[in-house]
Amino acid sequence: MTEQNQTHPEADSYDPEASSLAGQVDPAVMAELLSIRSSIDNIDATLVYLLAERFKATQKVGFLKATHKLPAGDPGRETAQIARLRRLAAEAHLDPAFAEKFLNFIIGEVIRHHEAIAEGHEAALAADHQATQSLRPRPAGEATGPAGPTISATA
Repeated sequence: MTEQNQTHPEADSYDPEASSLAGQVDPAVMAELLSIRSSIDNIDATLVYLLAERFKATQKVGFLKATHKLPAGDPGRETAQIARLRRLAAEAHLDPAFAEKFLNFIIGEVIRHHEAIAEGHEAALAADHQATQSLRPRPAGEATGPAGPTISATA
């Protein structure tokens, strides 16, 4: 068993010939159907890997935006991308409305990821600031109490 199959045991149980039509249609028709479905399965696998690569790139964008305190969304970019994808969809004979819905779903996920990255980045900065403050040298006569630095009564 490969590492991928250990991570996803359901991958072992996938039957590319699974069909409720088996035994109900001409074997030649079933063979053609299974051949076409095999191509669809390959395309679906490619889509999953392409989406994974896309999200790796958008994660990098999210970290860059968080580092520079940029907003998670970019409406100008989103509008341009939707127009571009609608045009490409029409050229490819794909319903542009479907392409727009699909891209809007992806954009929503990307923004959600960017917001989570920004929140994590802010939390990390706050923790670093707090750690830095607790490690800074204290002037003579200053003590650290449970609420943070305090001035000694003998000062």
